[in-house]
Amino acid sequence: MTGNRHAELFTATLALAFSLLAAIPAHGQSGIDQRIAWETSQVQGTPDPPLPYMTRIAFPHQQFLEPLATGQLEGLPYLLILERPGSLFAISSNRTSSEKHLVLNTGRTSFGVAAHPDFRDNGFIFIMHVMGEEIDEQTGSRISRYTVSRQPPFQADPSSEQVIIEWPRGGHNGGCLRFGPDGYLYIATGDGSGIADQLQTGQKIDDLLGSLLRIDVDSQADGRNYSIPENNPFILRTGLHESTRPEIYSFGHRQLWKYSFDTATGDLWGGEIGQDLWEMVYRIKKGGNYGWSVREGSHPFRPDRPQFRIEIEDPVVEHSHNDFRSITGGFIYHGSRLPELTGNYVYGDFDTGKIWTFRYSKEKVRGHRELADTAIRLVAFGEDQEDELYLLDYAGGRIHELVESPPAQETLSDFPARLSQTGLFASTRDHTPAAGVIPYNVNSPLWSDGATKYRFLAVPGNGTIDFDDVNYPQPAPGAPPGWRFPDGTVLVKTFALQLETGNPESEVRLETRILHHKKMDGPDNGYGAQVWRGYTYVWNRRQTDAFLLGRDSLDRELTIRDPAAPGGSRKQTWHFPSRSECTLCHTMSAKYVLGVNTLQMNRNFDYHGTVANQISTLSHIGIFSTPVEQGTDDLPRLVSPQDDSATLDQRVRSYLHANCAHCHRKWGGGNAEFQLLAPLPIGETGTIDIKPDQGTFQLNEARLIAPGAPERSLIYHRMNLLGLGRMPHIASSVRHEEAIQMVEQWIRQLTEKDIGAPTGFDRSE
Repeated sequence: MTGNRHAELFTATLALAFSLLAAIPAHGQSGIDQRIAWETSQVQGTPDPPLPYMTRIAFPHQQFLEPLATGQLEGLPYLLILERPGSLFAISSNRTSSEKHLVLNTGRTSFGVAAHPDFRDNGFIFIMHVMGEEIDEQTGSRISRYTVSRQPPFQADPSSEQVIIEWPRGGHNGGCLRFGPDGYLYIATGDGSGIADQLQTGQKIDDLLGSLLRIDVDSQADGRNYSIPENNPFILRTGLHESTRPEIYSFGHRQLWKYSFDTATGDLWGGEIGQDLWEMVYRIKKGGNYGWSVREGSHPFRPDRPQFRIEIEDPVVEHSHNDFRSITGGFIYHGSRLPELTGNYVYGDFDTGKIWTFRYSKEKVRGHRELADTAIRLVAFGEDQEDELYLLDYAGGRIHELVESPPAQETLSDFPARLSQTGLFASTRDHTPAAGVIPYNVNSPLWSDGATKYRFLAVPGNGTIDFDDVNYPQPAPGAPPGWRFPDGTVLVKTFALQLETGNPESEVRLETRILHHKKMDGPDNGYGAQVWRGYTYVWNRRQTDAFLLGRDSLDRELTIRDPAAPGGSRKQTWHFPSRSECTLCHTMSAKYVLGVNTLQMNRNFDYHGTVANQISTLSHIGIFSTPVEQGTDDLPRLVSPQDDSATLDQRVRSYLHANCAHCHRKWGGGNAEFQLLAPLPIGETGTIDIKPDQGTFQLNEARLIAPGAPERSLIYHRMNLLGLGRMPHIASSVRHEEAIQMVEQWIRQLTEKDIGAPTGFDRSE
């Protein structure tokens, strides 16, 4: 079907839909006069088999701010919890206790903690810090030892700090600390780079970067506050360069994010964060080479780079970025509460919250499977004195544990395999929404490689939405909750693309994505109240229906007729996201729903000839649990990047908010520590004249945003890239040239006055 015919049918059938929505013509400020209940929903259950485990809060009386690491006080019933801003706490291992002691506040960004195995005798605790700008970058990562009282309240003496070892800071600083069964301290350093091992340290053993170190902190030698274990691998080998660092235990690591020792065998297991395509689990061996950056896991990455003359070890398990995005290494389970998992390695993913397991026996992986699909930012696993496993949630600040799932009440047959079976459309062929399904649009759409998007809101029955006038720039979870949706709500977005540039008649529908809200057990402000599942339906070539995509993603190459392309055509890859990929953007910190909020919905919409504000319309027909009393002029809104009546600053900030801020916000999952929320003054975003900590891409004097100098601005540079380092990095393979030019102009014009100016998004300003 041609796009022109498609548009005609859409207009005609949309009129039919509105005749079902409205009993009489719309009037006043409402585009719809009367609500018609959506009664046709068949979106229920799940197409996936139920998972055997779920999580629950293990320590109900404990909560922390950005916890990153945990440890034990050997022989004492206390656990250590380290917060990223530098506070270290000791809590009772009794899960019903509220006992909590502030051991130390370093005031430094802190990544790792370990208590000495003989803590009860010496009171030593070791913390890994990343020092501030006043410290030279070559010594910016530091392990310090503190002396702590050996009984509650476990107070540390700040003046007791002894610097043990330092290495350069950079994009990947490592930071995990563990004492091994041999009594030595193991330290992960990271490759010091943010992208592609730009320092090319991965295959070198003459510096400390990209390595796992092993040192003896109970003795001193050679002017250091530690000594080298005599059986470390690179002091015993002959023929090595004289500058070889003997502290190295293994190398070729990009960023080991948590490792642990099997208490039964002493084997060392770690999760390695990959870059482009893969996340890995390794059994780490003394002297092992783990391949970075010649390889990413078992796959070539930069095979042209020099490889150190030790054979590369393969990962035990790999996950593609269809499933995982930022692995968190775990433990071999030896507790008693979950006997089915005894002897299994349990690990997970920071970005998706998924938890997996396997058993390793006779050099083979057995029983590799997904255990749980959670909503937490899984930053670390820990063990208590009983070898029971617990999980740290970076965003929510709570400590969780695995529990068996209750018997499944949903069946696989419940979920519609075709879009036509969902009850969302009166006609999929004509793309006509069902009665009660309401079309909408957003102020600043996400760039989707030139696609046109058709959006619908489906609230079942007489369900209502709790309205929130603004939830920015306050960070989650302390911010207002955003719009809260009733059980069974479905958000619909269809992507259509012109197969001939500039010809609307060539438009075809490619996919329809839905977000389905399922009310789970849990308090209203807990995770249970905000569980969304994402699914993709792929349209057939006849444009009559769309079929449910499986768990994995799909790439399809399209031929686009384009007069500007060489030969008059070009290839474009369209990426259909996996279900895991949906969770990378639709996160707790982003309120899960990216487009249906006040900033995006406060705009006019053409309701079949009646142009009215969307929020006013929804309020008029009773979609909100309480009518919106404020006038829409008093409510905040983004602007369209194409709106010439808005300022350049407003247009750019709206664009960055829509395309970047779901990750680049507090606890949003973006690796770089800055925020791009539009209502936040640009001077408070952590971008202006800030050195990038995820690689410079060889830009001269690189900054995230360098006012007046887009050529030095990393945000602008990464918008221009394709492939490695591109932003946005998910589901986009085409540059947004119009936006690139707009951002370039904005950066060139940025002045000190602009940096400190009000945002213009909050109508109360």
